[in-house]
Amino acid sequence: MGWNVLYRGLLSSCNYHCSYCPFAKTGNSRSELRTDAEGLGRFVEWVLGRERSIAVFFTPWGEALIHRYYQEAIAALSHGPHLHRVAIQTNLSCGFDWLRNVDIRKLGLWATYHVGQVARSQFVDQCRRLDQEGVSYSVGVVGLREHFGEIERLRAELPDSVYLWVNAYKRQPDYYEEREVERLTAVDPYFPLNLKEYPSLGKPCRAGHTTFTVDHRGMARRCHFVEQRIGSIFDEEFADRLAPTPCTKEVCRCHIGYVHRPNPDLYSLFGPGLLERIPQRWPTIEPRFSSFSS
Repeated sequence: MGWNVLYRGLLSSCNYHCSYCPFAKTGNSRSELRTDAEGLGRFVEWVLGRERSIAVFFTPWGEALIHRYYQEAIAALSHGPHLHRVAIQTNLSCGFDWLRNVDIRKLGLWATYHVGQVARSQFVDQCRRLDQEGVSYSVGVVGLREHFGEIERLRAELPDSVYLWVNAYKRQPDYYEEREVERLTAVDPYFPLNLKEYPSLGKPCRAGHTTFTVDHRGMARRCHFVEQRIGSIFDEEFADRLAPTPCTKEVCRCHIGYVHRPNPDLYSLFGPGLLERIPQRWPTIEPRFSSFSS
């Protein structure tokens, strides 16, 4: 049985300063970056030493691809015989020379457009470069009301083959009016799935069984949103600790959490594009998700 492993190291610095992000324009010391790089190196070595099929998804608090050691880690992982996917969340502010060292067939990028931090034309140019390089990627944007027009213009400028997803803004209850939901759904047909908050307590989830999250020390937890530890990935008996376990959270609000629930069945929707958030038959819309049942 294969694993989906989410990795979030010590990195918390970003070159953007989005108002909705607590890590905007934060900085890591050289010592912290060195520790992060060392932890990442140990993790990559561990992954490459496994015999089971593994997919790795980097979900850093900061922007990782501006750091060479993350570029090198992705390149190394992409050539691992048992690594079938390596994906990362990024704002696409990096250069792309490092791609020449990557097995592009295994790479997926979860690229987010941050309105006000970069010119739309510059971001779209980066996307065109990815198209030229043959990289699989999705594009996302936070669905703030003041950005609706910019979101629609971005959709118009991206190729139809690129999935543009809208992350629902959930910090303010009942943020969207019905007409606004309809407007964003016209951009992202699966927006209503992300708009939901899924009751989770006692519900089944793949987290802690076939998917888990790892930090820079090698400590694993079932997901980013549950603090209880599974144990160190470096322990010989680690795999024995993975088992189906009901969720202990009241609700699941984030895509990278609820995507691993059996219901809704988003594994069949996203298929090989699960980690980088690309529906496998996009731009065809899956009829069975038209009701967006939970």
